[in-house]
Amino acid sequence: MSKNLKELIADLRILEIVGETDKEVTSLESDSRKAEQGGIFVAVKGVTTDGHKYIPVVTSAHVGAVVCEEFPTILRKGVTYIKVADSASALGELASAWYGHPSRHLSLVGVTGTNGKTTTATLLYEMAKLQGYKAGLLSTVCNYIGEKRVDSTHTTPDPLTLNRLLAEMVDCGCEYAFMEVSSHSTSQKRVAGLDFAGGIFTNLTRDHLDYHLTVDNYMRAKKAFFDMLGKDSFALINEDDKSGRFMVQNTKAKVYTYTLRGDGDFRGRIIETRLDGTLLSLNGKEVEVMFTGRFNAYNLTAVYGASILLGFPPEKVLVNMSKLVPVAGRFQPFLSPSGISAIVDYAHTPDALVNVLDTIREIVGSRGRVITVVGAGGNRDSGKRPLMAQEAACRSDYLILTSDNPRFEDPAEIIKEMAAGLSGEELKRTEQIIDRREAIIRAINLSEPGTVVLVAGKGHEPYQEIKGVRNHFDDSEEVKAALAAKG
Repeated sequence: MSKNLKELIADLRILEIVGETDKEVTSLESDSRKAEQGGIFVAVKGVTTDGHKYIPVVTSAHVGAVVCEEFPTILRKGVTYIKVADSASALGELASAWYGHPSRHLSLVGVTGTNGKTTTATLLYEMAKLQGYKAGLLSTVCNYIGEKRVDSTHTTPDPLTLNRLLAEMVDCGCEYAFMEVSSHSTSQKRVAGLDFAGGIFTNLTRDHLDYHLTVDNYMRAKKAFFDMLGKDSFALINEDDKSGRFMVQNTKAKVYTYTLRGDGDFRGRIIETRLDGTLLSLNGKEVEVMFTGRFNAYNLTAVYGASILLGFPPEKVLVNMSKLVPVAGRFQPFLSPSGISAIVDYAHTPDALVNVLDTIREIVGSRGRVITVVGAGGNRDSGKRPLMAQEAACRSDYLILTSDNPRFEDPAEIIKEMAAGLSGEELKRTEQIIDRREAIIRAINLSEPGTVVLVAGKGHEPYQEIKGVRNHFDDSEEVKAALAAKG
């Protein structure tokens, strides 16, 4: 496949060009190892390396063009050099152009926030299908091109992968696409060049400070998504979250709100809740849903609102709300014949643990016993570790601290940092078990009828990452096995 360079760069904000632009180029890459003869190489200043230092390497391999923020000292004959202010944004715009601007041919909706992105995006994908449309999904758990499953490696893929997947959606007849938009992706301009029909903000709590360093940086990375929305887009925000209004301060999109407490455009109210479902009111109409918890009520209200804003018939949307099923690893319940319940959930931040445990406590009341199994990921924000332990301990009758994905850290040290947040009394009802399988088995064995065991942190993940190796480990499988063994 070849493209005309002049046409590809038409939308770029170019500062200077050296060389011929009216020529064919055969590929587009930002990885110098993949750069091809006659192709375009985009030099991006990344987190760990600067693509500019590889310009001499790729030009000696006879690439046709280089897009960069700074020209190299030596300009090779036959190579076109294009200077831009921001090569990361240029890569997104070029990727979109390379694949024929696929987002312009889809109603693309992005979902951002700390918690609820996967559930909200996935349920919108399912809702579009229930409305009779073909749709695509880009999420942490899995990507879908229509009904075709494509494994997911990042919450938001790199620009080339992202636009290739969107182009495949267009080619297979999708009319809608829904995607998670991570703070990393907006910070790194991975979504540059995309045309969104709408954006949704779920909530904002502490997360990813290992990357963003401060909550303010993290919040502004989320806001950057709404800053890029066009005037024909919608911005649907959680009115009950204190960061909601900040997100849309500078957006050109039309702003709508959803709420469980106030009087927004889309109003959700919990009428009755159980471990296996909720009776929910949406703009005054009651519907039985297969989801539990206030946090899921927020997700469902966002799904309802976005569905209406996309033009789906309100009455049909309401009927289809009752057909939606929970996402794997998101408040996923398991019940043994003896009356022991277990919940597997992806909660891996202090706020997410609060949401899940408050929901469980609300359902079981003072008579039920709650046991929590939780760890914290290695090589990530270590400041949240004691906070997670604190929130889990004060909402559980018994706590087991264990491994999550230790990555390149010592799991015993991670657990020690978590335990540092506990009081002497809390430590008396806390165990530290490094082996996650043993921790789950221990929690189930400590249970009796009426007990609810929460296994938190990994949710849908079918692996445990230790020393750079992903070993198969699925919390759902482990819970089912432990419940079966318990009898």
